[in-house]
Amino acid sequence: MTETPTQPTQAAETPNVDPVLLDDLIDAVDERDTRWLARTLQRMHPADAADLLEALSFDTFSEAVELLGGELPADILIELRDSYREEAVEVLPDAAVASALDELDSDDATTILEDLEDERRERILEDLAPIDRAQLERGLSYEEETAGRLMQTEFVAAPEYWTVGHAIDHARALGEELPEVFYELYVTDPGHRLLGTVSLATLLRTPRDVQLSDIMEDPLSTLKPEMDQEEVAFQFRKYSLASAPVTDDGGRLVGMITVDDMVDVMQEENAEDLLSLLNVNSADGADTVWDTVKARAPWLGVNLFTAFISSAIISLFEATIAQIVALAVLMPVVAALGGNAGSQGLAVAVRAIAERQLDGDAARRAVWREVTSALVNGLIFAVGVGLISLVWFRDIELALVMGAAMLATFIWAGFSGILVPLGLKRLGADPAVASSVFVLTLTDVMAFFSFLGLATIVLL
Repeated sequence: MTETPTQPTQAAETPNVDPVLLDDLIDAVDERDTRWLARTLQRMHPADAADLLEALSFDTFSEAVELLGGELPADILIELRDSYREEAVEVLPDAAVASALDELDSDDATTILEDLEDERRERILEDLAPIDRAQLERGLSYEEETAGRLMQTEFVAAPEYWTVGHAIDHARALGEELPEVFYELYVTDPGHRLLGTVSLATLLRTPRDVQLSDIMEDPLSTLKPEMDQEEVAFQFRKYSLASAPVTDDGGRLVGMITVDDMVDVMQEENAEDLLSLLNVNSADGADTVWDTVKARAPWLGVNLFTAFISSAIISLFEATIAQIVALAVLMPVVAALGGNAGSQGLAVAVRAIAERQLDGDAARRAVWREVTSALVNGLIFAVGVGLISLVWFRDIELALVMGAAMLATFIWAGFSGILVPLGLKRLGADPAVASSVFVLTLTDVMAFFSFLGLATIVLL
């Protein structure tokens, strides 16, 4: 098991958890009361049960999962956060994992299989029915974070010549083989190529003798297995989809993705972009101090390098600073405001790129907007800091230098905040990951160079 720090066990730190129930759960684990554990968790909603288990210390959580074994419901297992689910899968015996795979839809089962080491995964897959094994292996064959990994292979399809009544009777006859959640029926030709979709609402409102071909509609979006999950999320947001079919290059229906899976992806992508802007990775309750250090130290090293670039710029003007001490006092003001202005533009640009709002003419309009906004803000704050400098040091030339440097830095920050992420996107890099380092470095360099350079020219 992974070495972990001691975790808080008080429900006060987990608002959705009943502290009395949590104490009872800890007592049940200490007393090895498997029956109470299983009965209590099965009565709860899977998401609430997962929250309760995650409120335990990591060691107590592992002990609880080991006690439950095959009695840990599969729908609770899939609701656990990544690190807890991985630990649970590691603790559970092979038979319990195989049983969970049988109960879950193929997309959730693929998630469980991803947590297994290769040797153990092969061992467990060998115990499954051949058709189930083939479906799961096909899902694992696709790249991570693609539609192929997200899709489930359970769906309801029918030929176009069937009637509504025939389709409804067929769905009822499937029984346990029906997907746990689905919103539409897919109409296919004899080659299993997708022809159209019929929403369940339309199906139930239409008389039984009407053919599916008369009520089917073209799908709003058809996904490909190799499509990145971020693009899939964009399609769901754009068209307000509840579900979407996945087809191969030949147009054959191979799976579907439902909105409940995409909600998690959207949250994950948004959190990833936010954390990337701050140059950190997501922290999990199971992370050790060493995990956190390893995730953050490389970016701090990059920032150290860029900080020395700024210091090198300052060192060029040592003589100027030595003669005019006020420059050392005012220098951080220009850099701080310029950095904040660049970060504001950067945050807006990265979000707009993720939402596909900066393509074509929209990108040119965004550049114009950001630069013009930077110019206006620069004029406002140039006057403000100039007046403050004048009142503070009673030197009009220093005040003018301060204001001019502030204006130049704001305009440069406006350019950098929008052009850097657009440039990285064109080069194929992720703007959210790399932009902040470049933008902050560029604005710092401009702030120090413009302020100290102007001071050297005007004041000496």
